[in-house]
Amino acid sequence: MDLDYRKQWDQYVKELYEKECNGETVVYWEVKYPFPMSNRDYIYIRQRQELDVEGRKIHVVLAQSTSVPQFAERPGVIRVNRYKQSLAIESDGKKGSKVFMYYFDNPGGQIPSWLINWVAKNGVPNFLKDMAKACQNYLKKT
Repeated sequence: MDLDYRKQWDQYVKELYEKECNGETVVYWEVKYPFPMSNRDYIYIRQRQELDVEGRKIHVVLAQSTSVPQFAERPGVIRVNRYKQSLAIESDGKKGSKVFMYYFDNPGGQIPSWLINWVAKNGVPNFLKDMAKACQNYLKKT
């Protein structure tokens, strides 16, 4: 939820900020893609809820792409129009967390199969390691 912190640890963030649009907080996120591919950008809304389920505290974050005229498409950047994420986090009762995530996006454009294979094999696991490290360091930051 802390976009400023995300910009510090996520090497793929080119631009990331919130803006009020029609009474909603909308997020703009541009993601760096490797050369010679075009960067992608996302316009989305998100919600966070803290639930109490039989005494267990569960944090839920939902995000979904949206379209608002305040964010025009940029030349050389491919807009991701189909994005959805659902995330639930709860303590494991020790010093860790249980994380459940559903993520979907359609990045559009022509993505070579070698890159898709690399992302599946290396990109996602590396990102999850980076995110876990960022979560541990966030506690030290606050």
